[in-house]
Order: sequence, then C-alpha cells, then structure tokens
Amino acid sequence: MKIEADWLTDPGPRAVLAALARGGHRALYVGGTVRNALLGLAPGDIDIATDARPERVMALAAAAGLRPVPTGVEHGTVTVVADHRGIEVTTFRRDVETDGRRAVVAFSDLIEHDAERRDFTMNALYATAEGEVIDPLGGLPDLLARRVRFVGDPGARIAEDYLRILRFFRFHAWYGDPTGGLDAEGLAACAGNLGGLSGLSRERVGAEMKKLLAAPDPAPAVAAMAQAGALARALPGADARALAPLVHLEAGEGLAPDPIRRLAVLGGEDAAGALRLSRAEARRLEALREAAGSAAGPAELGYRLGAEPALSAAVLRAAMTGAPVPPGARGDADRGASARFPVAAADLAPLSGAALGARLKDLEARWIASGFTLDRAQLLG
Repeated sequence: MKIEADWLTDPGPRAVLAALARGGHRALYVGGTVRNALLGLAPGDIDIATDARPERVMALAAAAGLRPVPTGVEHGTVTVVADHRGIEVTTFRRDVETDGRRAVVAFSDLIEHDAERRDFTMNALYATAEGEVIDPLGGLPDLLARRVRFVGDPGARIAEDYLRILRFFRFHAWYGDPTGGLDAEGLAACAGNLGGLSGLSRERVGAEMKKLLAAPDPAPAVAAMAQAGALARALPGADARALAPLVHLEAGEGLAPDPIRRLAVLGGEDAAGALRLSRAEARRLEALREAAGSAAGPAELGYRLGAEPALSAAVLRAAMTGAPVPPGARGDADRGASARFPVAAADLAPLSGAALGARLKDLEARWIASGFTLDRAQLLG
C-alpha cells in the first residue's frame, strides 16, 4: 500500500530523509503521520525513525546544511530544523527497563524492535520517502478496521507506561469504530491495571483527559472508561451520563468540541486539582458550572460572560437537566453580548457606597428584564 498525501513532497522532511539516506541509513516516516494519512486525516507533526544513532543524525544533518538540536539524545531523539520547521528524528530503539512511567532504552538497528515498543498496532506503521507503507507487526488491518489494539500483550504494554490506559480510551474516541466497541482484551487489561494510574503525575493525566474530551464524540469512550473504573481513578466523582446529550446538543447549536465544556458536564470532586488545569482553565470551568447552575437566560449570560460562554452554559444546562436549549439561544447570547448598560455611577450622584451599588444593581436587573430595551432616561425617570 502507498500513501498519497501532500506532505510527502514537503521539502523539510524530505531533506532530512535524504541526508540520512546519503549517509547509508534507513529513515522512515512513522506513527501518527502515517496513521493519519491512511485515514485521510491531517498529518499533525511529522516524525522520522532511523537506524542512525543520534550523534550520526546530528553530523549528517549539519553536513546537509540543516540545524540539529539535541532535544532528547538520551532517548534517541534529535530535532532537525529544516525549511524553518522542527522535525523529530528518533533512533530505532527497544525498552530495556520500565517502571510504569518512563523507560530506559537501548538503540537498535531493527525496525521490528522499534515497532514492538510502541503502544498500539495502528501507531506501529512506517512509510518510505515515496509513501510505501511498511507494517512490521500487521497493524494495517487494525487501522483500516479502526480497531485500537495494543501491540503484543496489553498488560505488558500498560505496565511499561500506565498512561496507556487513558491513551487506549483516547485513541478509541479519535480513531476507533464507534459501532464496533472497544477491544475486549485491551479493555480487560486496562481494568486490571488501574492501580498504576495513581503513580502518574496529574499533569500527564490532565493532558490526556483534555485530548480525549476534545474528540468529535468522546461519549462512547468515556462511558467505557466509567464502566472499567478508569474514569473514577482519573477524575473522582465524575459522572459520564450527561456527556452524550451534551455532544448531541453541541452539534445542534454549531458549537465546536471543547474539553473544558465537556469536563464541566462530567463534574467531579476537584477537576481543576485532579487534572492540574491551568488557572485560566480552572476559572473558565468554574464560570461555566456557575452559569449553567444559575437561572439566567442566554441573553443575560451573554451580557455577563460573552456570547460563546453564554451559549456553552445554555447547552451545558440543557444536557444536565434534560430540558431543551431555549429557542433562539445563540441569537439571544449574541444580543446580550453586544448590549451596554446605559447608566453609570455618576448618573446616581450623590449616592455612594453600598447604596450606590444596590441602586445600580436594581437598575441593571430592570434593564435586563426589559430585554435591554430601556434607555437611560427611562431607567432614571
């Protein structure tokens, strides 16, 4: 099988492949680049695997006029800057020792060793500079069937890095067949190794959960996570039941997938802490939850929060309560976002302090209740 993709003619990666080939080495596109091309998806980052050792990669790249950067030499990775972009080049390697979080590797000349250390068969695919697919482990049928399957023994792969439990569900959400269910052997291995998740950093867990929730429809994968016990481990107290309705309502209102909105519908005891969200993410999560739990309509929420957060809150509220999204919610949110309260504090002199604040709040409530139609004179008259 051959790949047909525009990135095969990209001068940057081709220059790196050519430099390694001139030095007598094998160099191949690998992983997500190949997987996505075969699925007709955007390539993302372009990665290269080679039998050349890191020092040799650096020497050949420099000799070709490219700029090598030793970003992870101990793990075999050199970033080569070519045509104004960084391309990761990693030496074929095999795991020597793992502790469930990181691995000690040894370099190898064999593509089979490199393929065997990867997580899923759909990620153990390679391609030549001409686009010819190389499949050392028979992962191509899995990819074409959209079947997410661990390389070799699932339990062994998970024990090498327990984050692969979450990656299993994330990859199913993005690349799996939603009608075919999850691989039973892989699912059982995930359920049997949940204790390993406690040893992972919250940053790694949070990053993986956000990638999962950014999928077009993560609901089936998250439901499987909940059934396996993985959701409770990653996000204690979370409830996945309202996620599928939220995804449906998002599509109806033309909202793009948003991991923070979806995290809001899952709930949880301390999502911001459990997933080590950034301050901005944590503030946005809290604002969405508060808005969804309020009685304010889309127009008022648009005035207070902006159009997109208001529509997000309306959709979130509908998913959690089972009520429909109010008709015209998007237009109301837009109208509220563009409204400007016509009264200023100076208009209420000589009031000050608490009395001034109370009066402004009362006038603002009347103005909102009027649908933003009352003008300054009507409010002050």
